[in-house]
Amino acid sequence: MILERLERSSDIKRLARDELGEVCNEIRRKILETVTKNGGHLGSSMGVVELTVALHKVYDFPTDRLFLDTGHQCYPHKLLTGRFARFHTLRQKGGLSGFPNKDESEYDLMTSGHAGTAVSMALGACLGDALAGDPRKTIAVVGDASVVSGMSLEALNAAGHLDRDLLIILNDNEQSIGRTVGALSRVLSKVRMSKLYASARHAVEKLEELVAKIPGIGERVEKGVHDFAEHLRHVIAPGKILDALGFRYFGVFDGHDLDGMIEVLGAMKTQPGVKLLHVLTVKGKGVKGCEEDPLALHGAKPGDSFTLECDASCKVDKVESAVPVAGPKKPAPARVEFARVFADTILAEAASDPRIVAITAGMPDGTGLRTFSERFPDRFFNVGIAEQHAVAFASGLTIGGRRPVCAIYSTFMQRGYDQVFHEVALQGNPVILLMSHGGVAGDDGQTHHGLFDIASMRTIPGITLLAPRDGAELEAMFRFALRHDRPLALRYPKAPTAAPGRVVAPIELGRAEVLLEGEEVALLAYGVMSETALEAAALLAAAGIQPTVVNARFARPLDRAVIGRLLRDHRLVVTIEEGALHGGFGSAVLEVAAQEEALARVRCLGVPDRFIAHGTRTELLTELGLTAAGIRDTILGLTRETANLRSAAG
Repeated sequence: MILERLERSSDIKRLARDELGEVCNEIRRKILETVTKNGGHLGSSMGVVELTVALHKVYDFPTDRLFLDTGHQCYPHKLLTGRFARFHTLRQKGGLSGFPNKDESEYDLMTSGHAGTAVSMALGACLGDALAGDPRKTIAVVGDASVVSGMSLEALNAAGHLDRDLLIILNDNEQSIGRTVGALSRVLSKVRMSKLYASARHAVEKLEELVAKIPGIGERVEKGVHDFAEHLRHVIAPGKILDALGFRYFGVFDGHDLDGMIEVLGAMKTQPGVKLLHVLTVKGKGVKGCEEDPLALHGAKPGDSFTLECDASCKVDKVESAVPVAGPKKPAPARVEFARVFADTILAEAASDPRIVAITAGMPDGTGLRTFSERFPDRFFNVGIAEQHAVAFASGLTIGGRRPVCAIYSTFMQRGYDQVFHEVALQGNPVILLMSHGGVAGDDGQTHHGLFDIASMRTIPGITLLAPRDGAELEAMFRFALRHDRPLALRYPKAPTAAPGRVVAPIELGRAEVLLEGEEVALLAYGVMSETALEAAALLAAAGIQPTVVNARFARPLDRAVIGRLLRDHRLVVTIEEGALHGGFGSAVLEVAAQEEALARVRCLGVPDRFIAHGTRTELLTELGLTAAGIRDTILGLTRETANLRSAAG
């Protein structure tokens, strides 16, 4: 295999043309083999194989700088930069990240997982090199969905003004995770028609020559044909907007034509100034049936079955997951993803409440809004990768009497933080911010864990923060949110929960729920950690400790009455949250404890002050001590410590 011999980017420069083609096939086989075992972003990476090989053939990485936007398209780059031997560890705990990671390789200049960042970073690096007199080249590869995000547009505006030696490659596959939306996507569609324009212009010129020879009317007809040609040019001629921004626009090119890509990139290397190279690719290129299910190809799951068109022997069929599976188990209670519970709940409520509208920022499937978009198309708005606009837009909808549900992953809601403060909370508008993937997000890793929403939003006046312990409580909390007339943020994890069915009394603002009465020790948990706290209580009971367990429900406002009672009646109060400890739910309880002069009685469990790498949800929660066994062990240690202190004091 040629690929396993490529230790550095420069190794590819020694390969002959036919060897480069084989490398492309080997990359696709290796990606398919690994992703069907581990899961991962299959479609985007399959779509940029030839483009990535051509980039490494023409440029001198890591001397030259390569920025890959979002990171969904980084697998071929990893395989060409000395990570072949470890590629089987992709997205496994302690293994390779599923995104570019600067701690993993000198070829990864940034750790990235959010869209729209590459052009800004590349422009900064390029300008820094120019100020230092460094002649190295800088390239940013950006998808057609992320190029229209707010941050990308700001960077493109700045790049056109500065006009430095920067190459921006627009990888245009007409898709993000779902279909790309927005006016600029329509502009790109017109640009894709440039070849049609070129051939049509040639035909029109021939027609002009022909009609000019018709006696009497030829001149009038010729003018009409000419006017039509001018109209055609303005409608579909390429690069008009980009030219106006100050870019040298080159396109459209076939991103799967390896020879063509090597030739055009070689030409780009000698072109001065800021350039935009428009490349058409096919998401999932080489995988049979990719056009039928592009979403499945975006994020393949372990055990998925795909076949490579380039090699019929590459069929990978129902591969076992890389995570070891235990032996036969007793049937478990019915469980369902939190996202599915939300999807069913918003559908049921929207059927009887025409005020409900739903907004998402390019993630209708991950947020559970796909079915809503089909059932209520006039009440669904996918604004693309533009979280800031999504939040402000939702606030505007309240002025028109709507009840907007703005559903965005916790990690991406960070991008709309200013709008949560200014357009929502400051206005007091009743927007429901529905934050999925709150907490540990598993093998997507540090860029996707939703660990900071509690801490960041808790400081904003006038906003209500709540989280359900299970699916039944999510239903009840959503109904409460619809009744609430102020801004509200509801978070839930990327995790399964017990299927709804449990009867939950109507939620009351700022009221906690006592799940278990005990003594000495109190476990005060937020969100899904309430279920884990109950499991920990059962383990502690076996060790002779009968703790009180409370489901806080709200991080803002807190149930100060219940917390005050816990502090008065228990020697130890332990807060438990699946979020950052600094500034989080536990910090809020400590503030109450300080006022009650009971700080010494509180201990906080959660995520420490560091970025958390990728791994399965179970692996990461175990590492963080946020499983039932981990909480039990911590409580036993704390009670022994407290007993020793009492003994010493006596």
